[in-house]
Amino acid sequence: MKTPALFDLTGRVAVVTGGNGGIGRGIALGLAEAGAAVAVFGRSDEKNQRVLSELSAIGVRSVAVRLDVTNRAGLEPALSRVESELGGIDILVNNAGNVSLSGGVLHEKSEDWDNVIETQLNAVFLLSKLAAQSMLGRKGGKIINIGSMYSFFGSGLIPSYSAAKGAIVQLTKSMAIELAPHNIQVNAIAPGWIETDMTAPVRTMPLNDEILARTPAGRWGQPEELAGTAVYLASRASDFVTGTTIRVDGGYAIR
Repeated sequence: MKTPALFDLTGRVAVVTGGNGGIGRGIALGLAEAGAAVAVFGRSDEKNQRVLSELSAIGVRSVAVRLDVTNRAGLEPALSRVESELGGIDILVNNAGNVSLSGGVLHEKSEDWDNVIETQLNAVFLLSKLAAQSMLGRKGGKIINIGSMYSFFGSGLIPSYSAAKGAIVQLTKSMAIELAPHNIQVNAIAPGWIETDMTAPVRTMPLNDEILARTPAGRWGQPEELAGTAVYLASRASDFVTGTTIRVDGGYAIR
């Protein structure tokens, strides 16, 4: 057996939420390069069309669906559209995210807390439930959740984000136990500090110096540097890997 065949996603259908920018875009393009047909869910038509053009240039079948993952009524129709246009969903990447830079629990508004939890946690549960039900019929699938360094470390500035990302690790483990008998593997990726629009404000704060000093690689990561881990977790190479969280952080967590 040739080793690259383990990572070949030809014939697979992947959904990436928040796939029109940042980490999601990097993962979507990486899955496409490995041969998967890719659907991206995103709120911006302009950004959706931009990444759709990139996916088309790679030569894979693709679709972009305008969707806010906090719109619960829109989740099932979005997945149904993917199955109608591309086929049964084999890979779900729960990447869509947001953050409330509130400064702590004493300052965060309840509506901001609710929005972050709905985006970062509730939507992951709901989409995973729907996708897993579809995967059962095909006797297998891959669910990949995106965590964070704040899955492990606390933050006095963004409590709702930390709470959601910590819960992602436990949700991943719980789903992995339940779905393993159905040949569905559920894993998570915990990115370190990655250069995206969402993290742009941090790069102008004093915290930036702390991040660089703590990261052995001495730099911020790029979105495309998450793609390899995503391809691994989406492929046959990880068929006996489930319930784990892989850190892609330039060594940030070891200090």
